Amino acid sequence: MTADPSGEAAEIPTEPIRLVLTIEQAARRLGIGRTLMYSLVMDGEIESVTIGRLRRIPVECLTEYVTKLRESQRDDQAA
Repeated sequence: MTADPSGEAAEIPTEPIRLVLTIEQAARRLGIGRTLMYSLVMDGEIESVTIGRLRRIPVECLTEYVTKLRESQRDDQAA
């Protein structure tokens, strides 16, 4: 536990760091809707994996997608 500015003990979050996210969790991370997230995954814009019958988004794939967006926007501005 750590102390917050008021001197009270603050709880440390204990949620594990996830390697893969559900479609809904990934959409929340990007701040977009679930439908758009499904569309991006189905169009191959964002890579996903299947685990059994479940579709999951590796966290790195979200980072790669945002990096690609930033690079394409930089290229558009330079042209």
